Amino acid sequence: MSFEKDDEAVLHDKHSEYDGETGTITQVVENMFGDATYTISFEEGQETGVPEDDLEAVEGEADDDE
Repeated sequence: MSFEKDDEAVLHDKHSEYDGETGTITQVVENMFGDATYTISFEEGQETGVPEDDLEAVEGEADDDE
């Protein structure tokens, strides 16, 4: 799943002080290989260069068009 700006996601990175916290995607950067990294903002800071594999969509963020 890819994320877009303003999506909410949970960060899963045991090396981050924000591990397990929910934040808001503030920037999406795509490299020349087509892979995206994200900047995610939390109440007390932000984490940059986060790979998609370290993010989990917040329940209810999926398309509800069904």
